[in-house]
Amino acid sequence: MEGKARNAPALLFFSFTLVFLSLSTTTLSTSPQFQTLTVNPLPNKPTLSWADTETETESEPEAQTLTDSTFSEASTTTSLSVQLHHLDALSSDKTPQDLFNSRLARDASRVKSLTSLAAATGRTNRTRARGPGFSSSVISGLAQGSGEYFTRLGVGTPARYVFMVLDTGSDIVWIQCAPCKKCYSQTDPVFNPTKSRSFANIPCGSPLCRRLDSPGCSTKKQICLYQVSYGDGSFTYGEFSTETLTFRGTRVGRVALGCGHDNEGLFIGAAGLLGLGRGRLSFPSQIGRRFSRKFSYCLVDRSASSKPSYMVFGDSAISRTARFTPLVSNPKLDTFYYVELLGVSVGGTRVPGITASLFKLDSTGNGGVIIDSGTSVTRLTRPAYVALRDAFRVGASNLKRAPEFSLFDTCFDLSGKTEVKVPTVVLHFRGADVSLPASNYLIPVDNSGSFCFAFAGTMSGLSIIGNIQQQGFRVVYDLAASRVGFAPRGCA
Repeated sequence: MEGKARNAPALLFFSFTLVFLSLSTTTLSTSPQFQTLTVNPLPNKPTLSWADTETETESEPEAQTLTDSTFSEASTTTSLSVQLHHLDALSSDKTPQDLFNSRLARDASRVKSLTSLAAATGRTNRTRARGPGFSSSVISGLAQGSGEYFTRLGVGTPARYVFMVLDTGSDIVWIQCAPCKKCYSQTDPVFNPTKSRSFANIPCGSPLCRRLDSPGCSTKKQICLYQVSYGDGSFTYGEFSTETLTFRGTRVGRVALGCGHDNEGLFIGAAGLLGLGRGRLSFPSQIGRRFSRKFSYCLVDRSASSKPSYMVFGDSAISRTARFTPLVSNPKLDTFYYVELLGVSVGGTRVPGITASLFKLDSTGNGGVIIDSGTSVTRLTRPAYVALRDAFRVGASNLKRAPEFSLFDTCFDLSGKTEVKVPTVVLHFRGADVSLPASNYLIPVDNSGSFCFAFAGTMSGLSIIGNIQQQGFRVVYDLAASRVGFAPRGCA
């Protein structure tokens, strides 16, 4: 997340057992019309299960050392993987209902900021500030600093292990640093760069500093400064530096990151953020050829599995069963992962009125569809959502209706049932038809048997594929081939 309005935290998700994903051109008349939904309650607070969490903060694990080029690119390709856990595991003790309500509140803030950012990209001129007080030149970015998923990784040499939010909707890597002018509360001790042998400041005139949209410069020290601002008033400010990151024994040298001495926001325990967007300062862009410009993640459903979610970088990220859709470029905003959505089917039939024109990304950078790990509930531009909702209501007319809940206007009373039949829902991307499991679009919202259709409408032209709909798939980001893939049963 850098001081450009395009970077954002926020990180994501449910997941469930999957049905199938098909790239074939099978006619819809042969598609299944219904599938079974297992009626599960809201999940309890997740627990942390990895070994990294306890004793690695002072040790330097055996590691594979990479060549310290500017972007850590070596000639030999390798892979690395990390476990992911949901943000709720770092939250204070709350009931399942409290956790769900908090998630919806975060989601609303994130969507508001994503849509504001996308709308502003065509109107924004970048400015370059030179003094330490350059916050006025930084455009307000994404609203929520908390993210949805986090991992544990080592920072510095020797490695100090901390929780870091992962986010495909932002670019800049940053961490809270001592001494703190102001730091929010985090689970681990604040990182002290003076105790790391691999920490290095970036000079003001460095090409790395110029890669920031709004770089600042400490005239006294002649070191590069960064700032990220969020729509809710959250921010991080400090030195733009390079440091070594360690992922379960694999070291990645000279990663450009923000060392924040002045930070404020709702980051809920994490020490910082690992930006996974398409921008040139995101972690995938920095590691470049070293990990083949490929990564993937799979987010398991906490109510269906005790296994952790995970993320893989490198050639191992590609799944043989993945079906791919091309990435679409937005010349006004390079952070987000835009894809082309052509239509949606309910109960084996294409929904009338949902056409590719509703999701078109125009020449000014408005509209389009993005895949976002930090948004939970998929938002579709209002005309598309209304058509989808109405079609689902017709297909689910056998289910007892329940009152609206929060942003959900289509809910059902499934109390006393263990499973029900629901209409199938298929997202038709260019080149890939993604058939969603029932649990990816009909979700529990309380412990009284109320389930709601997990889509929502937006008045913005920007549509967002959220993490509830991604759950259980391995979502593959093949940046080398400019494509995104979906593999069914990807968490196995």
